[in-house]
Amino acid sequence: MDLENGVYNNHIKKESWRTVLTLAYQSLGVVYGDLSTSPLYVYKSTFAEDIEHSETNEEIYGVLSFVFWTLTLVPLFKYVFIVLRADDNGEGGTFALYSLLCRHARVSSLPNGQSADEELSDYKKDGIGLIPTSFGSRLKSTLEKHRVLQRFLLVLALIGTCMVIGDGILTPAISVFSAVSGLELSMSKEHHKYVEVPVACIILICLFSLQHYGTHRVGFLFAPVVITWLLCISAIGLYNIFRWNPHVYQALSPYYMYKFLKKTQKGGWMSLGGILLCITGSEAMFADLGHFSQLSIKIAFTSLVYPSLILAYMGQAAYLSQHHVIHGNHIGFYVSVPENLRWPVMVIAILAAVVGSQAIITGTFSIIKQCSALGCFPRVKIVHTSSKIHGQIYIPEINWILMTLCLAVTIGFRDTKRMGNASGLAVITVMLVTTCLMSLVIVLYWHQSVFLAIAFIFFFGTIEALYFTASLVKFLEGAWVPIALAFIFLIIMCVWHYGTLKKYEHDVQNKVSINWLLGLGPGLGIVRVRGIGLIHTELVSGIPAIFSHFVTNLPAFHQVLIFLCVKSVPVPHVRPEERFLVGYIGPREYRLYRCIVRYGYRDAHKDGMQFEKDLVCSIAEFIRSSKAGPTGENEDAEKDDEQMAVVGTPSRHLEGVQVCEDYVPNTDSPGTSELREIRSPVIKPKKRVKFVVPDSPQIETSAREELWELMEAQDAGIAYILSHSYVRAKKGSSFFKRVVINFGYDFLRRNCRDPTYPLSVPHVSTLEVGMIYHL
Repeated sequence: MDLENGVYNNHIKKESWRTVLTLAYQSLGVVYGDLSTSPLYVYKSTFAEDIEHSETNEEIYGVLSFVFWTLTLVPLFKYVFIVLRADDNGEGGTFALYSLLCRHARVSSLPNGQSADEELSDYKKDGIGLIPTSFGSRLKSTLEKHRVLQRFLLVLALIGTCMVIGDGILTPAISVFSAVSGLELSMSKEHHKYVEVPVACIILICLFSLQHYGTHRVGFLFAPVVITWLLCISAIGLYNIFRWNPHVYQALSPYYMYKFLKKTQKGGWMSLGGILLCITGSEAMFADLGHFSQLSIKIAFTSLVYPSLILAYMGQAAYLSQHHVIHGNHIGFYVSVPENLRWPVMVIAILAAVVGSQAIITGTFSIIKQCSALGCFPRVKIVHTSSKIHGQIYIPEINWILMTLCLAVTIGFRDTKRMGNASGLAVITVMLVTTCLMSLVIVLYWHQSVFLAIAFIFFFGTIEALYFTASLVKFLEGAWVPIALAFIFLIIMCVWHYGTLKKYEHDVQNKVSINWLLGLGPGLGIVRVRGIGLIHTELVSGIPAIFSHFVTNLPAFHQVLIFLCVKSVPVPHVRPEERFLVGYIGPREYRLYRCIVRYGYRDAHKDGMQFEKDLVCSIAEFIRSSKAGPTGENEDAEKDDEQMAVVGTPSRHLEGVQVCEDYVPNTDSPGTSELREIRSPVIKPKKRVKFVVPDSPQIETSAREELWELMEAQDAGIAYILSHSYVRAKKGSSFFKRVVINFGYDFLRRNCRDPTYPLSVPHVSTLEVGMIYHL
């Protein structure tokens, strides 16, 4: 599956009006599924217990005013007009903001960063420099000096990430459960409570069981379902407004918020946790930005989603303002739907809830992939379900964990009140984290005044803090769930990140000097056998300890050795022509190469066969274009990482060396083509590897011989040498470190995927070298 070209072409999509409108249409099914289903449970959660619906209508008008201004200030003003502009080369989300900060201030948590990474095209920084005396410059310097602040920034981003994962558990539960709650109006109280939970659980099980097929198979239905739902609730809202209370628009005045809080006082403040649910899914506008564009998301929200939601909430308020005998537990969406339309509307609502749940589940997969790529989450199996859309992935382990927890929440709570309390706290926490990170982005990336950043965090932070405290006070009534889930995932992420850093530091401290290598001589003191030895290492410079460990215990090695490092960089995508960094280790005649393969945190990794082909071809292109010194050696062997060259994949450099497999004839007659083939002599036709090299520029004889040897080694096969590590805390470590390393990190490492899993390493070609790490 070749996703590389599709990813990059997607990343630079043309902004014609036809494209924008098409993306706006598609975004309705992916981005706004969760936000559009909020009317199902907002009023029901708000009037659950804290406030009552009186005949004066002050409560319902106050709630409508809060809903209107919350929708206007947070999704419309904050996200559409401000936050969407803070994209990371077209990507959005919590990690996109953190990635921007890492590139504009040296606060990155990745230990294997290189100066060459800053030369990537997508690593570009804003052309406006900081004035040395400015506050932004002092803030940047402070962040770079204090490790505590860097760790706090990372933990803040991880907290937002953990709450997104929690939202991926809670949103499907409350959306589906609220959609099937219409059964209570057509059944007796004794019957519907035994039907709602099983029906909701069946729908959830089907939803999670179909994840491995990928959303692209049914994705064409998403947008029509959401559009139908939005048109449905807006039409019902208009009907209720004209039928029951045409003057309900007066409640949009902020004066009714004041009257609401003055009358209800503490109960009204606590009910804000239910009102908060009207903006669940707003974060998806920013998180899913990479699949669409800023303009398309803005058009979809302002032209259809926002007005439809406002009409829906106004219609419900108009109906309730003329029906005061409805019990608080029954103040839901379906009570305002005309009786003869309830069953069709419920079917559409269930479909819309499934679409909204699908979007948040896919978003959870995506953010876990980003965390794993940046070394903050254990490696998991990532399946790309679409060869054209890189964001559509499936993670089996996470899928079944989400399903189990989602069913537990549904069965354990069995009502929208506690589900709403839990979901509201998760949503508002993510928004608070986004507000805090955005204030830093305004200063460090946009280079704006610190007063603008303070105004941003004060205005939106105050609104979100009000909702946060109202949700947090419901801790014992369901709000403990996202906190518990976030705490568990945060512990996992921190333990994995800490262990990964310590292991890398151990590798750096115990790497072998190049002088030791030079002392072995061209034969390295051992027998060189045919083939390519691919040594996987996390190091970007120096020789890993696994090499000396292997050489000491085995008297033979391959004729070509490649020290391979597959790493992630804090950019969403690395262009194919900048994928590989290739260089020599020691003199050229040693046939030792270092190859660093760079991926962005949203890039798709290629499979084994294609990766092998690209790897060998990149080394062949490096050999063809490299220049040897007077003695054939690198001028400074200790700085081999600084002499590495950027080599693109063959699909992006057609004018370079191409590698392919073909049946080679017995004779090698010169051709008239402008391409020449370097091949080894054969006795009879057989399938062999060959390099197709351009005529110009002419390559040196030594380089031709080196290519010939590389081709023969590739023809003999590739062996993967991996490090099978055992980690233990070194003697004298604190009790906390021993627990984290010996139990936490070791357990996660033994139960996660191997480092080379994305490369699909075949078992028959794998050789593991055991090593004990005392961290």
